[in-house]
Amino acid sequence: MKKMDYQNVRGTQDYLPEQEVTRRAIRRTLEDTFMAYGCKPLETPILNYTELMASKYAGGAEILQEMYTLTDRGERDLALRYDLTIPFAKVVAMNPAISMPFKRYEIGKVFRDGPIKAGRFREFTQCDVDIVGVASQAAEAELMMMAIDAFDKLNLQINIQYNNRKLLVGLLQLFEVEQEQMNRVILILDKMEKIDQKTMLTELQELGISSNSINKIKQFLEERTQINMAYFNEYANENMLLQQGLQELMELTAYLNTLELSEQCIFNPFLARGLEIYTGTIYEIFLADEIIRSSIGSGGRYDQAIGGLLGSEQSYATVGISFGLDVIYTALELSGKIERNTPIADIYIIPIGTEKAALKLAAELRRKEYKVEVELSGKKVKKAMEKANRENTQKVIVLGEDEVTHNMYKIKEMQSGKEELVAFEF
Repeated sequence: MKKMDYQNVRGTQDYLPEQEVTRRAIRRTLEDTFMAYGCKPLETPILNYTELMASKYAGGAEILQEMYTLTDRGERDLALRYDLTIPFAKVVAMNPAISMPFKRYEIGKVFRDGPIKAGRFREFTQCDVDIVGVASQAAEAELMMMAIDAFDKLNLQINIQYNNRKLLVGLLQLFEVEQEQMNRVILILDKMEKIDQKTMLTELQELGISSNSINKIKQFLEERTQINMAYFNEYANENMLLQQGLQELMELTAYLNTLELSEQCIFNPFLARGLEIYTGTIYEIFLADEIIRSSIGSGGRYDQAIGGLLGSEQSYATVGISFGLDVIYTALELSGKIERNTPIADIYIIPIGTEKAALKLAAELRRKEYKVEVELSGKKVKKAMEKANRENTQKVIVLGEDEVTHNMYKIKEMQSGKEELVAFEF
């Protein structure tokens, strides 16, 4: 029989217990933070109809190229979810009785057949919070505050860059960019940190953008160091969309100042966020020490998605934020902030021919809320003690026939060597 050459699918990986202990701790920290902000848990299917995931109110053309598609036995077109946002929008669309505002969090696997790099895989875990039913910028401010809280608890310092799609689109309208080219131009601007200005301008030319528009974009890019929010005041009366974007940014900035978050939350007029779904505020989260240069979280306002899925013109005020669990783990690993050899069990019982009694004792200790492992493979005491040291277990009980006969056991603290004799009815 031919031996199979086992390997993981490219872009996926196994997480062995030592890694998974840390990943679960990150997950718990995020979940506790989400719940502290009044968010309710939700779980949605990984498998969806392709039509839903390919909706024009979903991720947009770029992300659809990375979507995993398949068919079931009934030849229905299905897709693996590439994010948690559209499944969430679908839940709201299908459940009109949900009371508003509705704040939910979901932590789950998503799949994208895209490029692989540090902290980026094809199967990865997203941690999302979305709020539907709050039209004011208070929702954005709360999500940004929550992100800073969560990363403080994870011992990672972050900066949040933010902008507004209305401001960006309004500005490009003033630069005479045609409406049908708008999303492509935004996608190119979104790559600003990754490609040089010459390449960017070449890509804009290849789109067929007029030389007049390209010159205005070029001038805007060259003035980037002097541009702040006040810069846009002179344009505000020339374009309604830009005016709305500026008003929303000023409202958000007022919240951030009150919450004393303005040092960590920075206005970036060049932030574009490629997804077509966004209608207002957008933001990306970066590590302050830049140990990973790409964003480790992002989000924004997408008021048209739920109404769009319902086939109506109704706007549902919706804003969300998303963190990548895998990239957070990579950041902690690169920063040397992962505690190695975290003990799983509080107590390790080594039976010497007393397995039944050991299991009975373990059951009693677990009732007292200790985490207990019983050695059941017949390891000799010396080898079992080596395992206890290797796994950093705090306390060990060696249980022989004498201990069972006398209804007593000795519990040893591994660090100090101190032993305590305890009565127990075997």
